[in-house]
Amino acid sequence: MPISELKLAKELIRKPSITPKDAGAINVLAKNLRSLGFNCKVIHFKNIKNLYAKLGNSSPNFCYAGHTDVVPPGNISDWSFNPFRPVVKNNKLIGRGANDMKASIACFVAAVSKFKNQNKKFKGSISLLITGDEEGTALNGTKRVVKYLKRKREKINFCLVGEPTNPNKLGEMVKIGRRGSITGRLTVIGSQGHVAYPHRAKNPSNTIIKILKRVKELKLDNGTKNFQPSNLEVTKINIDNHADNVIPGSAHAVFNIRFNDKHSSGSLKRKLNTIFKSMTKKDKCKFKIKYEVSGEAFITKPNKTTYMIQNIIKKITGVKPKLSTSGGTSDARFIRNIAPCLEFGLVGKTMHKVDESVLVSDLKKLTKIYQNILVSYFEWKQEL
Repeated sequence: MPISELKLAKELIRKPSITPKDAGAINVLAKNLRSLGFNCKVIHFKNIKNLYAKLGNSSPNFCYAGHTDVVPPGNISDWSFNPFRPVVKNNKLIGRGANDMKASIACFVAAVSKFKNQNKKFKGSISLLITGDEEGTALNGTKRVVKYLKRKREKINFCLVGEPTNPNKLGEMVKIGRRGSITGRLTVIGSQGHVAYPHRAKNPSNTIIKILKRVKELKLDNGTKNFQPSNLEVTKINIDNHADNVIPGSAHAVFNIRFNDKHSSGSLKRKLNTIFKSMTKKDKCKFKIKYEVSGEAFITKPNKTTYMIQNIIKKITGVKPKLSTSGGTSDARFIRNIAPCLEFGLVGKTMHKVDESVLVSDLKKLTKIYQNILVSYFEWKQEL
């Protein structure tokens, strides 16, 4: 009996798996996968529960990647229904995680169940790499599972990440890469003093304002063939000063850069450090900077698999998907170190919002898309 994508999606949504809590979501998924013959390995890293499940042992290994953790629902009274008691209304499945991304996981499992019923002797393996730490720091999720798989010499030949890639309509977009992300935490250190005697102090507030203006005005690039322009955004400014008549001793700011393949995190650090050094020296201040690199820019060069997936999506939805690198980061930034990967899932219009929802008709279409991808992938690989 094939697994129902709607039923499994509801089961998963009922588990309030707000990062870093699993709340039983991985167990629900593993139970369904074991019923299909998958060997399920639950992998714990600190307080995070991850899952690597595999059907078969031969090559090629087609992997689906995703996450069962969700963002907090916010004020539950703002929802039309309890976010963890899924409801179907007007052809919409409503609940936290409906499109980001529990329903996508359910669609892939349903697709595998149908594929397996019709292709009992397929040559190859199907695997799922599922984490409970995508919406949080992502330190103990896919990043560490990838390292674990490398140590175990587990080979993944291709990975499809089920993130909600479509802006408004199913079939609009396949992600073939992502921009990189680097966060900078800047502190400018001056010397404290009385506001009436500014010549006796070195005001770091003035310096950090000038620095932020300078870096914000940087023209990093005009975009590239596959990427939109890089952008720097100041996200926090903090001057911890409780007295109105005191020049502070330090000032702090946080910024984030989303960068394309014209840059690396290293080249951006060098560029920024040169500016910080020059401007603080001029004002006789000092600086400290701490960088956090979430991921480098990357692209999976379109090939036969890319176009096969693109054609299947068009056939089922009537829409030819754009191959894109837009949006934020995803766990594809970790997986691309061990396998070529693309991203395709549901419509992300309501993700992280009150009354997050997905069309039930889209669930059926996505299941069909995933099933057809599996059929074509393994047929093509057998021909090689």
